[in-house]
Amino acid sequence: MNIRQLSTKQTDFDVQLNQLLAFEETADEKLEATVAGILSDVRRRGDAAVLEYTRKFDRMQLANAAEMELSRAELRAAFEGLLSEQRCALEQAAQRVTDYHQKQVQASWSYTDADDTLLGQQVTPLDRVGLYVPGGKAAYPSSVLMNALPAKVAGVSELIMVVPTPDGVKNQLVLAAAYLAGVDRVFTIGGAQAVAALAYGTATIPKVDKIVGPGNAYVAAAKRRVFGVVGIDMIAGPSEILVICDGQTDPDWIAMDLFSQAEHDELAQAILLSPDAKFIEAVAQSADRLLEQMPRREIIKIALENRGALIHVADLDEACTISNRIAPEHLELSVADPQSYLPKLKHAGAIFMGRYTSEALGDYCAGPNHVLPTSGTARFSSPLGVYDFQKRSSLIQVSAKGANKLGDIASILAFGEGLQAHAQSALFRKN
Repeated sequence: MNIRQLSTKQTDFDVQLNQLLAFEETADEKLEATVAGILSDVRRRGDAAVLEYTRKFDRMQLANAAEMELSRAELRAAFEGLLSEQRCALEQAAQRVTDYHQKQVQASWSYTDADDTLLGQQVTPLDRVGLYVPGGKAAYPSSVLMNALPAKVAGVSELIMVVPTPDGVKNQLVLAAAYLAGVDRVFTIGGAQAVAALAYGTATIPKVDKIVGPGNAYVAAAKRRVFGVVGIDMIAGPSEILVICDGQTDPDWIAMDLFSQAEHDELAQAILLSPDAKFIEAVAQSADRLLEQMPRREIIKIALENRGALIHVADLDEACTISNRIAPEHLELSVADPQSYLPKLKHAGAIFMGRYTSEALGDYCAGPNHVLPTSGTARFSSPLGVYDFQKRSSLIQVSAKGANKLGDIASILAFGEGLQAHAQSALFRKN
């Protein structure tokens, strides 16, 4: 396998790094036109359009709209039918994710100023959230937990899940996760038509306030188009991992950590930064040897050869500087004293500290959310969390004394802006 090796000492390193990081989804005009048509059709014809597209794309011959929804009994049966070790693992992961996200709950607050005016903030949950769960080639029960549980912790009243089931094949782990996470209703639809149904509502599928969860290019395009009608979590790009290692970790571990993201798809990115040139070579050799054991080796190979890199840096401080420039989705700090480097790291979706902290643990059961910003958006975005399912309302209750003082301030500024009614509205309340 030919993974590119770079060094920060190369005169053209910046150019090569920029080329490595460059990723911009080219607009597919045909795809965008298709999605726009589906959204418009579902908005206009509702259930009839959803049924038509489900029959066409998922080869599901549903007789009527009612058949799109799974019963609570079927979800429970999926959960109870799991192997005991699967059920136990799912329950333990769910508990850890719940425990972590309970720490994120924001409380309402207020205070009274010197003029007896009350100011504050009221925090309330969203009423209804739509969860998109991939089906077909990829089915991720872990994503059900990561999207549903923070919403439930936030107090969302109703959680609606959509999951495509091509040819009628249902992933029992996904349905079991939905049952365990307390998803209220599940519909076996997917694609842009499912996003449209959640955004606009149909006679059968209720309109939601926000749509979260990953999907294919059609789903991403649909989420982008309905933003504003509903909220969305983010538009996710290919998966990423950046490993900073001092050279003292088992090279097999690091090679497999790079594989863990590369196996997602051919566009995934896996990068190692290390000041130890011999270690970098050892990781390259481990990768060559371990690749043949991987069922998804072709995907891993393409991802690592096209978008992977093993980079020799001067020291760990330089590694931190480059990491901030990359702003990776997943950052592994495989070093002796990882916490000492935290003050130097500003941009990352999640930081995995220490030699025993594989990124894979974060994907499933560590506790923090695995829905993370990609493509450098960690510079201004955060992991999905309870705060994404809560909203804030400002509280203002002005006293008679406060109306005198604030009325003067507001009227001066309002007159300055030429807004006479604003000024008079404030002045009328003076006494």
